[in-house]
Amino acid sequence: MTSSASEQTARLRVSRDTLAHRTLAALAQHRMVDTRQLQVMLLPGSRQRLSVALTTLRKERLVECITLPGANRLRAWYLTRGGARATEGWPELRDRPRHPITGKTVASLIAAHTRTVVDTHLAFVKDARARGDGHGPWDWSPETTHYLAEGDLLKADALLHYEAASLNGARVQLQAFVEVDRATGSSGKLASKLIKYARFYTHTPLPPGRRSAAHQPTAAPTWQRWYPVFPRLLFVLSNARAASYQHRIEDLQAMTAEHPLVARMASRVPLGAAVLSDLEEYGPRASVWTRLAGPPERWRTHESADRCAWTDL
Repeated sequence: MTSSASEQTARLRVSRDTLAHRTLAALAQHRMVDTRQLQVMLLPGSRQRLSVALTTLRKERLVECITLPGANRLRAWYLTRGGARATEGWPELRDRPRHPITGKTVASLIAAHTRTVVDTHLAFVKDARARGDGHGPWDWSPETTHYLAEGDLLKADALLHYEAASLNGARVQLQAFVEVDRATGSSGKLASKLIKYARFYTHTPLPPGRRSAAHQPTAAPTWQRWYPVFPRLLFVLSNARAASYQHRIEDLQAMTAEHPLVARMASRVPLGAAVLSDLEEYGPRASVWTRLAGPPERWRTHESADRCAWTDL
C-alpha cells in the first residue's frame, strides 16, 4: 500500500451515509459476506451501485474476495488488514471483537459456516422488515464470547438483538444467543453446547480467596453484568436431511431433560431449535421452532408438533 488506510478512506469520502461506509462496516461486523447477502443486507434495490462500491473498495485494497465453488461464481468479501484498520473506532462497531481474515486460505476455510450464520441473520432481517419489527445489520453480534471458570469460554455464533411488536401494540426488546449447526459434527457434540450455556447461566463470580459461592446467596450471577435477563437460546440447523434434523433436535431435548444444570436453565430460559430453510421460507416469527423443554415430539410428521414463533418459546 502506498498510502495509509485513513488516507484511502478519506479519498473515498467514506462518511457514515455512503454505501462504501456501510459496506466496510458490514464486513467488519460479520467478517465475511457474499455479494448476494450484501445486496439483501444493505441495498435490496440496485445491484449496480453495490458492484461499483465493491470494485472501488477492492482497488483501494480495503477489501478482498474469494470466488465460491459453484456455477454462479459468487464472490465472498472480507476486510483486508488495511480495511480493518480503517474501521477502527466506528461507533456502530464499538465493542466488536476484531478477528481480521489473514488471507484467502483462511477465507476459504471459514466461508461455509460464516455465510450460513449471515443467512440466519438475514432471515431475521427480512422478517423484521415485513413485520415492522426492529432488527438491522448492526443488531447481530457474531462470535459473542464470555469467559467461564477455569479458563473455559463460551462463544456463541451470534447474539441477536430484536425489537418486536406485540399484539397489543407494545414494543418488546429481546435478545437471543444463536448457535448455527451445519451438521459437521455429531448430534451429541451439538447437544453438549447446552451445558456451556447452563454453566454460564449459573456462574457466580467469587471474591479473592473464596473457593465456593455456597455462602454467598445474594451474589449476582455473572451474566447480569451484560444482560437484564438471560438471552433466549436458539439452535438453527442446516446442511442435512430431515432425519438428521430430527435426531439432532431429539438429542437437544434429551440433554435439556436429563442434565441437571441444563434443566435448571430451561425452567427459566426459552430454548428452541429450527431449520434454516424454514426460517427463510416462513420467517423466524412463524411457527417453525421446536421447544427444547417439554415432551419430545415426532418432529418429521408435524402431527404432534407444538411449534411456535421464537418470540413465543
